[in-house]
Amino acid sequence: MAPDSTASPVAPVTYLVTGATSGVGEATARSLGAAGATVLLAGRNTAAGERIASEIGPNASMHRLDLADLDSVHEFSRTLGDRTIDVLVNNAGVMALPLTRTRDGFEMQFGTNHLGHFALTGLLLDRITTRVVTVSSAAYLLGRLDLDDLNWEYRRYSRAGAYAQSKLANLVFSLELERRLAAARSRLRAIAVHPGYAATEVGSNTGTWFDGLFGFGKKILQRTSAQGAESVVYAATEPTMAGGLIGPHMLLYGSPHQARIAQRARDRDVARRLWELSEKYTAVTFSPQ
Repeated sequence: MAPDSTASPVAPVTYLVTGATSGVGEATARSLGAAGATVLLAGRNTAAGERIASEIGPNASMHRLDLADLDSVHEFSRTLGDRTIDVLVNNAGVMALPLTRTRDGFEMQFGTNHLGHFALTGLLLDRITTRVVTVSSAAYLLGRLDLDDLNWEYRRYSRAGAYAQSKLANLVFSLELERRLAAARSRLRAIAVHPGYAATEVGSNTGTWFDGLFGFGKKILQRTSAQGAESVVYAATEPTMAGGLIGPHMLLYGSPHQARIAQRARDRDVARRLWELSEKYTAVTFSPQ
């Protein structure tokens, strides 16, 4: 059953949502804020974020964060000080961009969608009390992690392929974090989520086959950003969640449920190697306690 966006949140009351200035991230922040939670919106568009925060109310605030710049991630972590975050929602992302690179030289989609969130999670982990929710995508099913060329320096670049790889990395990271938390007997949980189809602007003008998929979705499924956020809100608030992947029961649409995880995301050796490379690239090392 889909969560009621007007219901009161469970025990965790402070949520940090990245990419909260548009699309599914904005809808997630609004839903959590409407339920009475304290919501920290994080993103690059501070003007939009401040407007959204003011519309949510005094329980919401905007904070600048550029996940494509590791210095910005560190600065963001410092500005939070010792503030406690009950739930971190790693939502922000870019989709099917032409080949561009982050300030630190990483392929933009891998650097923003995965490495930025990897670093953010590591830097904040000792201040998170309940769970880390990482937003992947059904596109992970088409992804392949080339551990010898994650940054597309040698392969022929594919905009859609790079996006699918970054979303597979999100899921693999969440599952590995979940395993490490469990091994450390940590109180924290890691949960991955994919929103299914949602009518946002991010996938409408990519110049790839995603445009056709999004066009079909707008015409046939007519799912809003708020409906896309249902799985994210569910993963962030449902007290029985203990890990795995949450997504719409019909893959692209439907109420949230525990989703099947494809074999390509369950290779533990690949997960370990991705983790090690992510630590190397970001210079952020963390061991769940």
